[in-house]
Amino acid sequence: MATLRPFRALRPPRDAVAAVAAPPYDVVDTAEARALAAGNPDSFLHVSRPEIDLPDDVDPHADVVHAAGRRALDDLVARGVLVRDAEPGLLVYRQRMRLPAGAGTAERTVTQTGVVGCATVADYRAGVIATHEHTRHDKETDRTRHIAALAAHDEPVFLMYRPEAPGAATIAATVAQVTARAPEYDLVTDDGVAHTLWTVDPAERDALVAAFGEVPRLYVADGHHRSAAAARVAEEGRHGPGAGEFPVVVFPADELTVLPYHRAVADLAGRTLAGLRDALADAFDVVPAHDAPEPGRHQVGLYADGGWWLLRARDGVVDEADPIARLDVSVLQDRVLGPLLGVADPRTDPRIRFVGGIRGAAALERLVDAGEAAAAFALHPTSADEVMDVADGGRVMPPKSTWFEPKLRSGLFVHPID
Repeated sequence: MATLRPFRALRPPRDAVAAVAAPPYDVVDTAEARALAAGNPDSFLHVSRPEIDLPDDVDPHADVVHAAGRRALDDLVARGVLVRDAEPGLLVYRQRMRLPAGAGTAERTVTQTGVVGCATVADYRAGVIATHEHTRHDKETDRTRHIAALAAHDEPVFLMYRPEAPGAATIAATVAQVTARAPEYDLVTDDGVAHTLWTVDPAERDALVAAFGEVPRLYVADGHHRSAAAARVAEEGRHGPGAGEFPVVVFPADELTVLPYHRAVADLAGRTLAGLRDALADAFDVVPAHDAPEPGRHQVGLYADGGWWLLRARDGVVDEADPIARLDVSVLQDRVLGPLLGVADPRTDPRIRFVGGIRGAAALERLVDAGEAAAAFALHPTSADEVMDVADGGRVMPPKSTWFEPKLRSGLFVHPID
């Protein structure tokens, strides 16, 4: 069963939270982070992307960069911009955002509410926290060095659980009780996402800890490198007992929004567009579309030469018994990108690029119209249930299968490990 522990977080006072809160480190590059943090010494980007305070030619993975992150964290604490909670606690974190049309579905507002606490490395190693992605050794090592230098986990791992799991009803009822009162933080960031956090009183904390103790399994939605790095830091044994835990935000899976990860290819592997359409007809009904389609399950939108087509997989094409083969990203890879366009390994082939669903179909059209791609493929989003089914089978999702929105904000809570 899952473990969720309270912890003494480092958090900004209410009047500082807007200045501190920042995008997660892996959704902005160095130039973007430097621009966002310019003129704001309280931005958490000084901790999460510390190369922004060093010369441009510094290797962002060098020891001097991680040391700069530690200095930035110490500075925020010394100036009272981050303050340690007096007692171990939990938080409830709600996010609300307006998704634009074309981002996998029609325009709509989405809300997700999760519980902030600490998961354990023991649960991670035992598979109680299930993963669905391979990690890259270089990225995992960089995160390990970053956490060790900070002596803190500066960003949480995004977890989910099945809403029908034992304990889930108690979690939902307790969260509803917490969110009925005034929040600790309530801010809207530049990207239009509302972030609202509540503190949890001792009785509610104990109820949530007990309820999560009934949940048989948690699943990593986003943060595979952070969780793997947390385990490595703990196993190095150079830090205090806090290293055996890492901060998480745990959401019921039915509240999460998973957007598609679209694909674009640089060329048609020597085929004409007409020849590609003819070849596609072996596995798909190829239907012209006047505008960008919103593909359903086992459907793919194809954009090339200024026009859209909807590809509908024929009966019997998809192996519904296999949790990997029935994913729409697998249908595209196994029936189109691999055999027809020569993309044998999408992890390494330089001819393929991935476009997050938040950018919408217009981004695919721009790539092709500008000559940066010969064709683009719009996918139906993978569901949270499909992700959990793959994880339960001990298998790994194809690369770039999911795009979760909204992203967790950094700097709202930090977990010291010493």
